[in-house]
Amino acid sequence: MRILKPALVGLLLLVSSAPVTAGTTLDAVKQKGFVQCGVSTGLAGFSQPNSQGVWSGIDIDMCKAIAAAIFNDAEAYKVTPLTVVERFTALQTGEIDVLTRNTTQTLTRDTTLGLVGAGVNFYDGQGVMVKKDLGVKAAKELEGVKVCVSPGTTSELNLADWSRENDIAVKPVVIEKLDEIVSALVDGRCDAYTTDKSVLASVRTTLDKPNAYEILPDTFSKEPLGPVVRQDDNEWFNVVRWSLFAMIEAEEYGITSKNAQEMLESSNPNVQRILGVTPGMGANLGLDNEWAFNIVSQVGNYGETFERHVGADSPLKLARGLNATWRQGGLMYGWPIR
Repeated sequence: MRILKPALVGLLLLVSSAPVTAGTTLDAVKQKGFVQCGVSTGLAGFSQPNSQGVWSGIDIDMCKAIAAAIFNDAEAYKVTPLTVVERFTALQTGEIDVLTRNTTQTLTRDTTLGLVGAGVNFYDGQGVMVKKDLGVKAAKELEGVKVCVSPGTTSELNLADWSRENDIAVKPVVIEKLDEIVSALVDGRCDAYTTDKSVLASVRTTLDKPNAYEILPDTFSKEPLGPVVRQDDNEWFNVVRWSLFAMIEAEEYGITSKNAQEMLESSNPNVQRILGVTPGMGANLGLDNEWAFNIVSQVGNYGETFERHVGADSPLKLARGLNATWRQGGLMYGWPIR
């Protein structure tokens, strides 16, 4: 897998100097032989390279799932690391095929950027991480505190809204790149950092003294994170959306990377449709009948990817919470493959 150079920073509403023709993404991806995914520049549990340059995380698995669905090869993908400022322009201009970077789906983003969310692969909420020696135990004690935040994000907007609503004058320190935010936090230019709680948990694992930092219990917002595609290309939108739903549905029906082959013998009609034993679902997407089988057998179901990267088996050790299936009290509810 090869990493491409990040997109040039531009206006968020830039459409393109060389527009991508609507409705052609799947054909273009098939022709070039890989899917190009925009990911974060390095966020443990979501998208991060190891010392050999191999990327892993929930957002990487989302990219792999799309590749497996199209090519029967989960490795038929490339990544473009993008900052929060670069991410939308890269998708608008066609530098990437899909943005699998942790991105909140909102009305404004669905209606003003020429882009659209294709589903939620992580339900999150914005929080605040503080240095323990600051003595702050709740967000309402942040009066006058220097808080790092990324520009052009829902986190920046939510912090401003919360501060105004509660009449608490925090001191935002706006920094674009995550590694620079971490440095500012460690060096004392910030005493706190606000963003999605999953990001805070991820960042804390990378600090030299993680026990010196605390994530406050407050949650400022709803942050449904998931893949984003260009509008006016329903064929590609459906491929991305249903690749995600296939992982969620597979977990509900007990289909895993380890038993997918034997589950081909299942008498459950839903399992037969998911795995392509009953034909037709793949053709509706412009894919082979085995598209979902390829996803689960090569990447895993949603629960597998969650546990592997951010759950109990990972350094983050996050509880499933809202990201449990609906049968387990969570919000993960895959639409039926029928």
